[in-house]
Amino acid sequence: MTTALAAIFVFMIVILFHEFGHFITAKMVGIKVHEFSIGMGPRLFHRTKGETEYSLRALPIGGYVRMEGEDESSNDPRSFNKKPIGSRILVVAAGAIMNFILAIIVFTIVSYGMGIPTTTINRVIADSPAYNVGLRTGDKIININDTETKSWKTVVEKISEGKSTEDIKVIILRDSAKKEFILRPKFDKETDRYVIGIEPQMKKSFVSSIKGGIEKTGMVLGLMFQFLKMLVTGQVKRGDVSGPVGVIYTVGEAAKYGFINVLYIAGFISVNLGFFNLLPIPALDGSRILFMLIELFRGKPINPEREGFVHFIGFVLLIILMVFVTYSDIVRFF
Repeated sequence: MTTALAAIFVFMIVILFHEFGHFITAKMVGIKVHEFSIGMGPRLFHRTKGETEYSLRALPIGGYVRMEGEDESSNDPRSFNKKPIGSRILVVAAGAIMNFILAIIVFTIVSYGMGIPTTTINRVIADSPAYNVGLRTGDKIININDTETKSWKTVVEKISEGKSTEDIKVIILRDSAKKEFILRPKFDKETDRYVIGIEPQMKKSFVSSIKGGIEKTGMVLGLMFQFLKMLVTGQVKRGDVSGPVGVIYTVGEAAKYGFINVLYIAGFISVNLGFFNLLPIPALDGSRILFMLIELFRGKPINPEREGFVHFIGFVLLIILMVFVTYSDIVRFF
């Protein structure tokens, strides 16, 4: 039950932000919106307000915003196809943009909940290089190998540069007095880097948490570009890709360790959804943007039937891929 609730929560919040991006931007540029739906399949609830119907459907695996003139010809001055290209591109891209904004919000909450690591030592592991030379809880690391350490990230980077055959110089503040220690890092197989055996104190700061949220979003986005590069070069294996079943399994595992972990997964999935939706793959938002850019350079739109056919073929291929990935997930996880 916990897995199901956590998975529904993650899917719904990611989908809601994505579709709300399309919806609110369409409204802002004056496009008539017929329906704003969260979920797919049979309708569970609906309410009409103004010209728009708001729907909640049974399957939390998608959603849509049905706009006048988006997929069909329309002479309505408020239709999608009558708006300037810039407005149309903004409406289509807004879903992914909102996913990135959601990721920043979620990772900010995660950063605040977990705290931001400082350069002050919270714990020194017994019999570690740090413990053996005299570093203790409460020491504030201010310099490593003549580099000022203003963040825990710098501390980790400078220690990681070390080698098991070379000493590093660490300067700390203890009771307002500077002390210098010479120690030799050791290689940790679990983290795959050199360590000295210390853990940082964590502090909760709203401003620092926002910065952490932006940094984590950027980090995940960087991983997406790295994955795309590996995909192009053929380095991605079948087990490296997951569909809805794999996502549900991952969310369920995260739920065992608390809500903060579920939020982290939600942020990760949100960046994934935003990134892949902007790729120029038929049936995705990126493909629609590509067609509009072609229209901009040609000075006239591409035949709607041809564009629709391309999106249809893309949709069919995506469904086939989804079935294949889902089967692989079932075999792998169950």
